[in-house]
Amino acid sequence: MQASSRLPLPAWIDKKVLGILLVFVLVGAFTALASDRFLTEGNLENLLRRSALFGVLSLGAAWVIVTGGIDLSIGSLVCLSACLLPWLVVEHGFAPPLAVGIVFAVALVIGLLHGVLVARLGLQPFLVTLCGLLLYRGLARVIVDDRTVGFGTGSSGLRSFATSSSDVLGFEVPTPFFILVTLAVLTAIVWRRTVFGRWLFALGRNETAARFSGVPTKRIIVASYVVCALLAALGGMLFVLDVNAAQPTDFGNFYELYAIAGAVLGGCALRGGEGSVLGLVIGAALMQVLRNTIRLVDALPNQAEYAILGVVILAGVLLDESVRRMTKARKRG
Repeated sequence: MQASSRLPLPAWIDKKVLGILLVFVLVGAFTALASDRFLTEGNLENLLRRSALFGVLSLGAAWVIVTGGIDLSIGSLVCLSACLLPWLVVEHGFAPPLAVGIVFAVALVIGLLHGVLVARLGLQPFLVTLCGLLLYRGLARVIVDDRTVGFGTGSSGLRSFATSSSDVLGFEVPTPFFILVTLAVLTAIVWRRTVFGRWLFALGRNETAARFSGVPTKRIIVASYVVCALLAALGGMLFVLDVNAAQPTDFGNFYELYAIAGAVLGGCALRGGEGSVLGLVIGAALMQVLRNTIRLVDALPNQAEYAILGVVILAGVLLDESVRRMTKARKRG
């Protein structure tokens, strides 16, 4: 039998990743041709920073999606974390490291609560996190009394984690990008090189089969919600450090949708059991490039931002489902 002349793709790249990368390149090329502001250094640096911040959220969402779950409370947890950090540091004089630790501790408790309610009590992830979406924003509004909070002109050292950048080959690369790369590499190692990662994907493919195979499914579900909450808290702190102000009524609105959309566009199937770290990073970046395109290209009305993003997300989901059915049909044939 004659061997195929095609070179096999690396294990960490699949056709979905190549597909989303192609879309990313095409959208970027279109925007560059349609607007002379797209390739300016300031716009690219800001785009890289925003992509990194939302990439952290998509990474957290992916941990839950891989198990077959969902977390709709990410945006509200971003809001709660973003309000808590300056409230603790500026208004109550907490040392920045202690304040960051408190925010992470709150996120840890929230993640444990989600995981226990879903894994131990058998509640639907959609309902649990939908309640969280309302609860955590409400808590943020009560804690800061609906006031806008920020760092003012202080805490420059703490704010540098989100606002600073490093020169790489003549281009200023923002610090959040390095944070995202570090988290993405760690996630890829856990997903692809550890027993826990194999259990995580086995759980997503078939929870019953995984449980009968000795996989501690409940502990893995709890752990996935904890990781998601911690990354949402990290994202919230980075966002407020970047913009230096948080209003609890609207800060983080729709961020959970951007996080989930980035993960899904990047190859994380909502049914669970599938996910690519590289793909979701590209997917999160694509969402920000699309937003940038809508704002820079005069032919596209800014009011249609959510409509255009909705169409793109729906197209990505339909494409994923089509590929799944084609693959299943080939295996049967």
